[in-house]
Order: sequence, then structure tokens, then C-alpha cells
Amino acid sequence: MNNPDHPIVALGYIAVESMQMDRWKDFGAKVLGAQADTDAEELRLRIDERPYRLIVVPGDREYLQAVGWEVRNADALERIETSLTSENVAFERASAGEAFQRRVGGLVRLDDPSGNRLELFHTPLLANTRFVSPAGVSEFVTGDQGLGHVVLPAQAFDETDAFYTRLLGFRLTDRMRLGADTNGAGGARLQFYHCNPRHHSLALMEAPHPAGLVHLMLEVPNMDEVGFALDRCLQAEVKLSATLGRHTNDKMVSFYLKSPSGFDIEFGFGGIQVDVDNVSTAEITSVSDWGHDFSIGFRN
Repeated sequence: MNNPDHPIVALGYIAVESMQMDRWKDFGAKVLGAQADTDAEELRLRIDERPYRLIVVPGDREYLQAVGWEVRNADALERIETSLTSENVAFERASAGEAFQRRVGGLVRLDDPSGNRLELFHTPLLANTRFVSPAGVSEFVTGDQGLGHVVLPAQAFDETDAFYTRLLGFRLTDRMRLGADTNGAGGARLQFYHCNPRHHSLALMEAPHPAGLVHLMLEVPNMDEVGFALDRCLQAEVKLSATLGRHTNDKMVSFYLKSPSGFDIEFGFGGIQVDVDNVSTAEITSVSDWGHDFSIGFRN
């Protein structure tokens, strides 16, 4: 997969601002199974060979600060900058010091048309120690597939779709409408996009979200790890947002839990991979083949 028209290679990380740093540290280590590293005021949560995949910074609200997308190399990032300039899309080049603080070789910051803050980066630094989960998680599925996926709110839906596909090279995997009528009309649009063999690294939902992020997905290599995580949620009295189920499109077997900042985290295994050069886009009519009762998230 070396197409210069597809410069984004993976979801690299997310950064969140929060008023609950201590709670996030316990949640990350004891529930998610991530290694927690506090550097100055930041909390970095590590799940693989990278120094972090989730950053939590102190703030006065619970909100997504940025989504970090990994670009193939420095040349690819320069080409993106040229495209952004030609389209009159504002962006900011981070200083060398700011890039190093993110543990990357180069970094550009910008907003998508729906106001979601993005950080495009190249050449991530690797940690010099082995990842060891404090909760005993054997591993997370990352590598060339990156950090799971994110679902972002996109009220300016058409403009945001064009931004990711035309400017950043994401490719549509499939789509659906939430709340469509019996004729398939109306409803909020939900579309899924890939940038590597993972079924989707990005999804856009035509609806707002108070935390700026609908959900983040973390994938583990087997069903036992999903079961262990579910047990940890119950033991820690973490609120579930959806019961165990299997999704219709990516076939992920997963459940959803509520993060300290109010967005959901999907914890699952078994997501399919796609042939990135031969994807036939489909429209699905149901979120899940079975399970995934989201009404549990609205119960006391």
C-alpha cells in the first residue's frame, strides 16, 4: 500500500482534556489495561510499542482535544500541506519542540469542516521498553492497523466527507442511516472509512456529541480478553453503554463502556480486514447482527 494519493496510514492516537486526571489514570490501568505514564501534567496511556496511544491533559471540560493521524513520511506530510494550501484550508506547523513533546518527527494541526481538531504526524518515536499491561492484557491489535477506530461527530457532513476523502485520501467502506423511515429516507448519516486493511479507522456521524467524540474502539486478539475486560468493568462499577454483540459491517464482537470523559469506548475482537484496492461499498441497515443493546446506557 504505497499510493501517494493515500497518505494517511493509520489512526495514531487521541488526546483528551479532562478535569478527572486521577480517575483517568485508574480507569486506563485497571479497566482498559493500559500502562499509565505521568509526564509532568500529562497522562499517557500505552498499549503497545508506542510511548502512548491516548493522552489525557488537564482542562476545564471533558472533551476531545485532538485526533492524531499517522502519515507515511515527511514527504507525504508536505504534499498534504500543499493540498491544504491550494484549498485554502488553514493549518499550523508545530515547532520541533512541540513535535517532540508528541514523540513524533513532524506535526501539523488543523480542524476538519465540522470543527474536529486533527494532528497529522510522521515518524513516530518508539518506546525503549516492553509494554506490560497492569491488568494482564496479553496485547492489543495495533501495528500496521493503528489504534482501533474513532467515530467523530460531523454536522457539516458533506463538507467533512469531502475533506477526508478528497484531501486526506480516506476511502469509503460502507454507510448506513440511523433512524431512517421504512422507505430508507431521513435519519442521521453514519459512514465508515478505511486508510489501511482495518475495516474502518474513521467513521463520521451526522450528529453532535457533548464530548466531541462518539467513541473510540480498542481491539484485542481473542474473546477471552473481551470477557476479562467486561469483568473488570463490572468489578470497577464502570457504566456500560452497550451489551456484548457482533457488528454487521466489521463483524467486531464487542461491548461498549463509558469513559470518564463521557464518550464511549468499544472493546472488542475479530474485526475483519478489507482489500484496500478492491472494496465494494455497501449500505447496511442494522448496526449489529446480534446483541449491542444500547438502551443499557440510558438506564440508572
